[in-house]
Amino acid sequence: MIHSSSVIDKKAKISNNVKIGPFCYVGPNVELANNIELISNVHIEGNTKIGKGTKIFPFSSIGTQPQDLKFRGEKNSLVIGENNLIREHVTINPGTEGGGSITTIGNNCLFMISSHVAHDCNIGNNVIIANNVPLGGHVTIEDSVVIGGNSAVQQFTRIGRLAMIGGMTGVLKDVIPFGLSIGNRNYLQGLNLIGLRRHKYENQKIIGLDKAYKEIFASKNLHEKLSKINGEFKDNELVGEVIRFIEKDKKRAICSPQK
Repeated sequence: MIHSSSVIDKKAKISNNVKIGPFCYVGPNVELANNIELISNVHIEGNTKIGKGTKIFPFSSIGTQPQDLKFRGEKNSLVIGENNLIREHVTINPGTEGGGSITTIGNNCLFMISSHVAHDCNIGNNVIIANNVPLGGHVTIEDSVVIGGNSAVQQFTRIGRLAMIGGMTGVLKDVIPFGLSIGNRNYLQGLNLIGLRRHKYENQKIIGLDKAYKEIFASKNLHEKLSKINGEFKDNELVGEVIRFIEKDKKRAICSPQK
């Protein structure tokens, strides 16, 4: 069902059971999968693919030119997965040549009102980004992350799986998987224990992760004890995930607890 007031380019690929409400625009290189709904006043352009079951609310702008002065009109793309909720006034930009030319978003995410996903971001599955949260360019958000309202994430920052960012936090440093980060300039407050339990991890695994967390951040040199800790907790996949995250190539420092 397409409302008569909407403008849909003839070259756009519109699949079955797509609902497009009044005053929407869909550009020529857009692909909309089955069961997508654009409520009204939604603008989608560029080389943009959106997965089935996604619902986009009024005044969202998807696939428009990156907000990067280095962008020179090179070919780029935006790929959004399935069953996402994109609320009012959300903006999502495609990639740039400097970041692989693609922005990707996984499945089952919620982008609340006025959140922004900049160029070359890589967002996982089951991510929740609350109201008024901008993500700078080249940000990586792993699965099941929650970012509280009015926070801001600096470009090139990584946030690990199942981490939680408190509201009004300035994220300038990478946040480890399962970390709980807050502050005007973010620091670690501990582990996202509630999230771990909701994902039904065994208590012994969580206790081991908590012990390893304290040992890792007991030293100013994060890498000093990693090999020893990795051996001590070799059967704890949660600890292994944190260590791999810290050791991976990165642009930002690792967020640590306040001393």
